[in-house]
Amino acid sequence: MTYPPPPAPGQPYQPYPPPVPAPAKSRRGLVIGLVVGAVVLVLLCAGCLTTALVYYLNDGSDGSDAAPPISGGDTPSAGGVSCGARSQPAEPVGKAVGMPDFAGAPRSGTVTMRIATNLGGITIAMDRAATPCTAASFAHLAAKHYFDGGPCHRLVTEGLSILQCGDPTGTGMGRPDYAFTDENLTGARYTRGVVAMANSGAGTNGGQFFIVFKDGELDPLYTPFGMVTSGLEIVDQVAAGGHDNSISAGGGKPTVEIKIQAVTVS
Repeated sequence: MTYPPPPAPGQPYQPYPPPVPAPAKSRRGLVIGLVVGAVVLVLLCAGCLTTALVYYLNDGSDGSDAAPPISGGDTPSAGGVSCGARSQPAEPVGKAVGMPDFAGAPRSGTVTMRIATNLGGITIAMDRAATPCTAASFAHLAAKHYFDGGPCHRLVTEGLSILQCGDPTGTGMGRPDYAFTDENLTGARYTRGVVAMANSGAGTNGGQFFIVFKDGELDPLYTPFGMVTSGLEIVDQVAAGGHDNSISAGGGKPTVEIKIQAVTVS
């Protein structure tokens, strides 16, 4: 299956964007349009055509709107691991919490994340050896009460079986004021109980994540960082209630409301 490019900034984070078929076009008209366009660009300025080509080869983004890595917050550890962290505006939708201490993050063992919801508790074992940056981010967000009061805003039951959470605004576009790199993608599998990061493209991890409640096929593009050790029956309960089909990329708002009351990492 071929997946489309990630959504533009400001669009919802989606772990399962369906293919979007391109409309049929006249080959003759396309060739004429390309020729005319190239002539106009050359006449306007010699450098414009080169700029346009570079922009295209970089998937429409020349990186000029990306903030540089944060000095002091993402210095590679003694093991040479960097989290590729960068700051980003939390607005128009999001919550500012500052940069985690990625450089000082533990890089071995496991750590437990406990999510208290209105339906009960969900416990997740996070692998700090395979995903030190992700574990450090969740510890930081939990300490800042980033998730408190936010819903699990998206349920998908067709083609993929996931419950997506971590956006305190409930809009699907909420994010903290930083982003960090992908981890643990080689050989990634999304089976029942796996917890992984949702994103809007490579290196755009923030606070949104999804819990898999049935084995499914998914390209290895979303950092798998943990496994549900208790409370998966709560996700099953939400899944059984279905959703409202309100999300064009797939799924919708769960019919059975589930809200995060608090998150702790220890």
